Amino acid sequence: MAALAFPLVFTLPFPRHVMIMIFLYGTLASAWNIVAGYCGQISLGHAVFFGIGAYTSTLLVREAALSPWLGMLAGALAAVGVSQAIGYPVFRLRGHYFAIATIAVGEIVQTLVINWDWAGGARGLFVPIKRPDSFVNFQFHDSKAVYYYIALGLLLATLAVTRRLERSRAGYYFRAIREDQEVAASLGVHVTREKHRALALSAALTALGGTFYAQYVLFIDPESVFPLSLSILMCLIAVLGGVGTLWGPLLGAAVLVPLSEGTRVYLGGGGKALDLLIYGGLIVLISVLQPAGLLGLLHRARPRLAQATHGTSGARGPRDK
Repeated sequence: MAALAFPLVFTLPFPRHVMIMIFLYGTLASAWNIVAGYCGQISLGHAVFFGIGAYTSTLLVREAALSPWLGMLAGALAAVGVSQAIGYPVFRLRGHYFAIATIAVGEIVQTLVINWDWAGGARGLFVPIKRPDSFVNFQFHDSKAVYYYIALGLLLATLAVTRRLERSRAGYYFRAIREDQEVAASLGVHVTREKHRALALSAALTALGGTFYAQYVLFIDPESVFPLSLSILMCLIAVLGGVGTLWGPLLGAAVLVPLSEGTRVYLGGGGKALDLLIYGGLIVLISVLQPAGLLGLLHRARPRLAQATHGTSGARGPRDK
């Protein structure tokens, strides 16, 4: 209820923008968490699927005058297709070799798009501006409130998919693969097929976020939607909040995104690296103090708080009598 009422209470653009970014990056980190947190495949090339979603919908709007909503669906399907093509070679690798391979794939795709003149090349693409504001056109220039609710809906849909996955047979397969691939295979799990399934689901959800981003900022280029830094940021958010959990990526986004947006606004270009220093410091602290992330830290603190509360109430009992 608080999330629904937020735009009614905070009417200025900046608070709404921060919440929209929290929802967007929470969605991206949750999507990354499916293949990395649950299935154990640490991908550092997920910006590829984000960029595919952004470019597919934008090109369809520009060249075919297609609704961005249909472009969003097309982008998700394109990302799934690319994920399966990528999966065949990279899933032959494990551990840090797999992570390095995904970085290489991301760099290759970004370079191809930079040199693809029909898709705007390094100059990027502007999303055609439509007037008046229209839900069909996915553009709302007078207020960020509608973008807010769309981003919230996208996040809730991703969390619902993750929640259902946790309780499904596929979810158990994914976790078995994460713990030990050989043991999972010996128990009858088709490891390669389940890895492809996890990557396809993760890619589709990431592409949805890419389309939303394109319609929100109305401009995309290879440096904004295909960078390695975006893939790393998805990873950092999930790891900070608690990888392999439902709420961890959202918690990580709720911490890191306001830090990033705050330093960007209040410190300007001179403080551009400060958020990265804070990210690094937080990750180091969490890794040392609680490898399960902020969510694990909260779960760890809850029994202590309950014990302290019960102990205090028990101490008062004899005096009351």
